[in-house]
Amino acid sequence: MILIVDDKKENIFSLKTLLEIHSFQVDTASSGEEALKKILKNAYFLIILDVQMPGMDGFEVAEAISGFSKARDIPIIFLSAVSTDKKFITKGYQSGGIDYVTKPIDPDLLLLKVKTFYTLYSQKKELDDIQVSLKDEIDYRKKAEDRLQESFEELRSILESIPQIAFTASLDGKLEYVNHLWLDFAVDRFHFPETHPNDIPPQTALEQAITNSETVITECRIRELKSGNYRYHQLTITPVRKDKKMVKWVGVFADIHTQRMTNQLLETMVVERTAELQQANSELAFRNNELEQFAFVTSHDLNEPLRKIKVFGDLLRSRFLSGNEEALTYLNKITKASTRMAELIEDLSQYSRLDISEAFRLVDLNQLLEEILIDLELVIREKGATIEISPLPSIRGISGQIRLLFQNLLSNSLKFSRKEVTPHVRVYAEQVSQVETEGANDPEGRYLRIAVADNGIGFDEQYLGRIFSVFQRLHTKDAYEGSGIGLSIVKKITEKHQGFITAKSREGEGSTFFVILPLHADQPSL
Repeated sequence: MILIVDDKKENIFSLKTLLEIHSFQVDTASSGEEALKKILKNAYFLIILDVQMPGMDGFEVAEAISGFSKARDIPIIFLSAVSTDKKFITKGYQSGGIDYVTKPIDPDLLLLKVKTFYTLYSQKKELDDIQVSLKDEIDYRKKAEDRLQESFEELRSILESIPQIAFTASLDGKLEYVNHLWLDFAVDRFHFPETHPNDIPPQTALEQAITNSETVITECRIRELKSGNYRYHQLTITPVRKDKKMVKWVGVFADIHTQRMTNQLLETMVVERTAELQQANSELAFRNNELEQFAFVTSHDLNEPLRKIKVFGDLLRSRFLSGNEEALTYLNKITKASTRMAELIEDLSQYSRLDISEAFRLVDLNQLLEEILIDLELVIREKGATIEISPLPSIRGISGQIRLLFQNLLSNSLKFSRKEVTPHVRVYAEQVSQVETEGANDPEGRYLRIAVADNGIGFDEQYLGRIFSVFQRLHTKDAYEGSGIGLSIVKKITEKHQGFITAKSREGEGSTFFVILPLHADQPSL
């Protein structure tokens, strides 16, 4: 904006009109005092100042303006129709004027001068803006450099305090800083430690990191100067970024020698132990085969004399002991003892055969239970028992062993019934996700929880740990027949199928046996 200062309104009007026609913004003042007030409030790029004015003349106004820090650099053009002598022109320049124009004014010449001053003003303003911007940029960069230097000092302090060998490198891979542990492995601060001939040198790892602009982690053996031995280290080279821009690289050698030696020792031990286990498994398979053959031979050889006892006992009863009640009593005891012995031999034979490995196949539990009920039909009829079986899914397992498991559980439920109560046995199953007796049904569960519940004599749960052991009985042989092996067979079958068995019971109220098996097991447990 241009300020015109003149005490004559007609002069102000003509100058203002001329300048506004050429798109200049114009402000006016009719006295020196008014001009000074406006200069303090507004910004002007040019002042056109009349010399002859009442009160403060133009020279006085110019001198006053030069005392304002805000306005001292504003160019001033003096106008005068009277003071045209050389001394007045000189005084104008000495007062701070940039030009001195005498009246009458040549409009074209004045316009050229105004445009020139406006161009100079615009260029100066642009230079000032650039200077301010450069100053701000310099200040910002200086602060950034200070922050970066602080970060580097902090990084160096950290690297100096850690118990690993550490270094920093420039973006082109030159070593800049190394911590105090560096000299335990390197001859000086400018070279990397000596690497084992079979390992990748740190320089190569650093070059790889620079090429790919990413972190590199590798293992290498570097030589310790004091001992001369190579020690395993894990080298991690990571870029340091500031404002998302990489500024340098930092590397750390972590000593993993003890860990690596331990791992090698463990690997050697694992190989040796694996060989031992393979040998043991071979011997175990051979022993199991011998045991199977022994069990078969023993069962056959022990049953043969028992059959003779039974045959000759029957001959004695029919031919020689008719009417001799005392002798028949003793003979019946012999016969019963031999029968129990035969059952015991058969149960032991079954128990030993459980160790024989067989492949798992899909087993239809519903069909299997139907066949068992046919086998137990006579006992069920004699007891007047009712057997309630809910639909069961198929599972993977060894069919013969699963059959033996259910047969023993159902036989026990019928055997240990209360005399005054009609036996009732219920078989049902739920799919569950956990190996537990109380878990909720889960259609997506991996396990099948099978329950065999009866209303028999039950037992005290303090004896729960005993009932699954071989030859452990809670009742006398006279009260309830059996070898005491049945539940041991059930437990062993369950474990072979990677399952779990337990029971809940109350004396005089009945028992519930829970067998939890995986639905999709592939191989039997050893």
